[in-house]
Amino acid sequence: MALLLSFDTATPHLAVVLSEGARPVAWREDASSRLSHAERLNVFIREVMKEAGTGLKDLDAVAVGTGPGSYTGLRIGLSAAKGLCFGLDKPLMGMSTLEILLAQVLIENDGNEANALYMPMVDARRMEVYTRTFNALEEPTDATAPLVLDDAWCAARPKEGRTLVFGDGADKATDLWQRFPAIAHVPGIRPGVEGLARCADRYFREGRFSDLAYLVPEYGKPANVAQKRGKE
Repeated sequence: MALLLSFDTATPHLAVVLSEGARPVAWREDASSRLSHAERLNVFIREVMKEAGTGLKDLDAVAVGTGPGSYTGLRIGLSAAKGLCFGLDKPLMGMSTLEILLAQVLIENDGNEANALYMPMVDARRMEVYTRTFNALEEPTDATAPLVLDDAWCAARPKEGRTLVFGDGADKATDLWQRFPAIAHVPGIRPGVEGLARCADRYFREGRFSDLAYLVPEYGKPANVAQKRGKE
């Protein structure tokens, strides 16, 4: 069974897990909102490997969440993953953070719900989220995109089967979900240990490896950077 090191830094929730296939062996999580990824990611990796009693050279692959999410967090995670893979000559797997959230909710909900649509949501501030729709077979039905959560969008959701919304983006709109019975909010879902391990195992088995040189973060939308005007 493949020995996989996986981590996600796209959201305030930091998780690192060493797994044999989809089974977590050792892990660390920081669920605080302190955004300590730069300080703690490499420490967590070292602690996880030490706890498991194995070395980085024994890994079969490294998996990292590629977003959408925090610009700084994604750069921290991807830089660490690329550095490990380059130094160890190991394959790299760039995994969508939305797919990690989907894997996590399926574990916590005990499997797929027939006829349901799954919408993992990453907070993009105010009432905006990054999201993508998946069917009950875990297949995406649209592209990742920013979305403003409002009454009009909720009212337009399909009435056949439920739409399950989850992730830190969904958790900020609890009042909105309560007004629309076709939408089911699953609170407290984060890109955690079990979701990372399940997602990494699936990527590895399906051979979904990334190009070490060309893998880039999926930010969700361009950065809003204002440039100073020069003197006229």
